[in-house]
Amino acid sequence: MNPGVVAAIAYGILAIVGGAIGYKQAQSQASLISGTASGLLLILGGVARSFGQVWGLGLAAIVTAILVIIFTTRLIKTRKFMPTGLMTVVGVTALVVMLKNL
Repeated sequence: MNPGVVAAIAYGILAIVGGAIGYKQAQSQASLISGTASGLLLILGGVARSFGQVWGLGLAAIVTAILVIIFTTRLIKTRKFMPTGLMTVVGVTALVVMLKNL
């Protein structure tokens, strides 16, 4: 399997789980909705690419880039590594893998 596909799906699952945790801990519906939406888009992109759709990994890379920007901004504001720093580091790693496999 393409490493970019694995990165997209793994980051998508992490986004969904993170959104659910954010909802459970802070009752944040925004975390739940954004985590689920972005996670599903990432998984969709990874699955589409695994079925030969060239646009799939591009979609996942765009969503990942947007998430990296959002999490970096939050990290700068809060200066707390968890969860924003972790999502930034994992997002940058996933983005590099996706871009190498486009």
